[in-house]
Parts: sequence; structure tokens; C-alpha cells
Amino acid sequence: MDNKELTSKLVDRCLRLGADEAEVFLQTGRNLSVRVRNADIETIQEASTSGVGFRVIVDGKMGFSHSNDLAERALDDTISRAIAFARLTTPDESNVLPSDKGHTDVDGLFDPEIARVSMDRKIDIALEVERLAMEDPKITHSSGSSFGEWEGEVFITNSKGISNSYKASMCSVGVGVVAEKGDQRRTGGEWSSRRFFADLEPLDEIAASAARKAWELLDPRMVPTQRASVIFDASVAPSLFGGIIAAINGERVLQGASFLENSIDEQFASSLLTITDDGTIPKGTGSSPFDGEGVPTAKRVLVENGVLRSFIYNTQVAARAGVESTGNASRGGYTRLPGIGTHNLYLATGQYSQEDIIAATQRGLLLKGVTGYGINPVTGNFSGGATGFWIENGRIAYPVEGLAIAGSAAQILNGIEMMGNDIDRNRSFASPSFRIAEMQIGGA
Repeated sequence: MDNKELTSKLVDRCLRLGADEAEVFLQTGRNLSVRVRNADIETIQEASTSGVGFRVIVDGKMGFSHSNDLAERALDDTISRAIAFARLTTPDESNVLPSDKGHTDVDGLFDPEIARVSMDRKIDIALEVERLAMEDPKITHSSGSSFGEWEGEVFITNSKGISNSYKASMCSVGVGVVAEKGDQRRTGGEWSSRRFFADLEPLDEIAASAARKAWELLDPRMVPTQRASVIFDASVAPSLFGGIIAAINGERVLQGASFLENSIDEQFASSLLTITDDGTIPKGTGSSPFDGEGVPTAKRVLVENGVLRSFIYNTQVAARAGVESTGNASRGGYTRLPGIGTHNLYLATGQYSQEDIIAATQRGLLLKGVTGYGINPVTGNFSGGATGFWIENGRIAYPVEGLAIAGSAAQILNGIEMMGNDIDRNRSFASPSFRIAEMQIGGA
């Protein structure tokens, strides 16, 4: 019996055992991890996993249970537990399962070649990227390098007629290094993660980027507390916009815990800001034909020229809000119930390179690292520790650290005045560099 047929039979079994509605989420997978440090192989780990989660509804009450044992008796016991749990919970009219039987065709999710690459080659990749990074004369130590791969298959079937499956893969290579100068010690790392083995970035580019990140912030200075322009490097942009995405989570909106809860179709940010969530991008690391409960994925503009266009929902939260699911049910595997998340997020690009933005900045901070939580999704306030480079007269002057940046979401988001074109669309949260006209910078 194949797994798609199995999930269908398991749904029927749930109904026979007493469930009014049932969903079966079955997942299989294989993981490989190769870890290297100082040209020695530290670990090679490979494991195969499989498991199934049962979500059932009984008299409007929901229960959930899961098992990594696919033997018939174990499955019956797991279903019985889910039904027993449901009978202990409180009825909720939003306890519903999706019925959208659509399916989005998404190309480039699975690469059979990953498994065919020899183990020796994968080990060599981890060794080589470390060796290349250590060739930089400013690098003193290795933090280790790695090669990893994953492939798996997901099957979702429910009693509303949904029966979907897809197969996917991922591989990655990364390295971390250390640069020391006197008492200073800086770390840097870089990685590349792709659906297809052939699409991994060149090892010399990964190594060079990791090394540069380690030594470029040596000999930092402090600057006085002041208000100045802040350029968010593409790599740290998610630290700002992560709070925006949390604030448009439909569950948070219903709880009254979002500073954007009353902002649909209203301008809350600069017209330069457009944010799209797209689960259909070919080879996208966050792409899939359907979400974590079987609803088809789509391309959805969340923010359009600074105007909030959509909150994001899974089926249960959408039912509470009286709307349809947006196909944003997230699932951390067969052991978890659906939450709410995004697929491939990206910002619309502008016309400027980062060099153009720096050249147009009289005085300010090129932000390369942020500590803290970014924008608070409840209050909209932003604060965090900052490292990067100080800019004077349109040129990078010196590295800086120990700074703090702060402001309100309204001030920051409406202060976006230059949007870059340096976006890496291979990341699941992709942003170009952009400049905020002015922020409070706490220094010496």
C-alpha cells in the first residue's frame, strides 16, 4: 500500500472509531549532516524518519495525537487517543477542516541528484569550503564547516475530500571562521541553501564572504549619540520586517495583540515598501503546492506601496475571523498542529545599488548586525543593539559597535526613502538594502 492510499484508509478509520471529521498528516524523510573542523571530520549523521499526525473533530471539539510507529495497532491506538483528547476539550465552532481541493503546480521542489552525489564528494565539499576560508591571511581559527541535505515527502488527506502530496529536497553548505587582532576576536559565517545540488553557490564565494564578515569589523570605534540615517544591509532587513509579519498574523490580530489590527487598506509605511508572500516560486526554499493543512499556496501581496492589503490565516483562525484561509498554515512536521506562517517573503526592489545608497548618505550607519527583537508586533516600537560601518560624506569611514538604534514603526517605516536592488531571491525572506531617513542612534 502506498502512503497516499494509507492516509485515505486512516481517515476512514478515524471516522469508524468515532470522529466526525478527520485529517491525516503523514511525513517521511531522510537527513544527512557532515561536520568538519580543522580539516578533520567531526561527525557524519544520517537518519530516516516517518510519522503520522491525526487531527480529529468530535461534536465540535478538536483532538490531536501523533506516532512514529506505522504498525496497524500503533495507528489505532494513536487515533483512539486523538478522539479521547477531543472529548476532553471545549467545543469551538471554528474547529473546522479545509475543503479546498485545489492544487498549485510548483516546479523545482525535488532534486534526485542530491542522493546520487557520493559521500566522498559531500565530505570533500565541507573540507574544501573550510580550506578556502582559512586561506585568508586575516583568519586565525575555524569554527567548522558543514554539508547537509534533506529529502522528504508529505501526504495530507482529510474527510472533506482533500488528498494531496508532494516530494521536496534541500541541500546546504556553510562555514564559520574567526579573525583575531590583539584582544579582539570576531566571528564570521556564510552558507548557501538550495533545492538543487547544482544550484549551490561556488565554494570560494561562500568562503570569501565568511572570512570578510569575520575581519571587516575589527578595530571598531564609537560614535556620539545622535540622530542620523540608517542603511539596513540586505542581510539584516528581516530583523526589522519580522515584526511586521508577526503583526499581520491573523491570530494575533484577533487577540488584539497587533499594532496593525485596524490598518487594512490603510497607508502605514513608505510607498517604497511592497511585501509579497509567494509559495509558488520555482525552486523556492519556502515553496510548496499546498500549505500545512492542504490548502493551495498562492502569490499574495501583503503590503502594496505602503498600504496593508492582507492578514494571513490558516483555516481555523480564518473561521474565527469570518474569512477564507490565505493558504498560510505552517506545520513543523507530523508532531505539530497547524500554525500560521509565510512561504517565500520578498520586498520589491528599487533602483539603487548599496554603493549608490552609501554615496547619497552624508552621515549615517550602514547596519550589518542587530541584536534584540526588532519591531515589537504589539506596540510597534523598535530597538536593538547595532554593529556596522559609519558613513561620512558618502563613504564608509570605519567600523562601529556597541550602538543602539530605536524608533517607532510609524517613524521608521515611513522614513524609508531609498530602496536597493541587491536582493537574493534564493532566501525565504529576501530583501534589498534600504535607507531610513533618520533614526535615534545611541552611542558614546
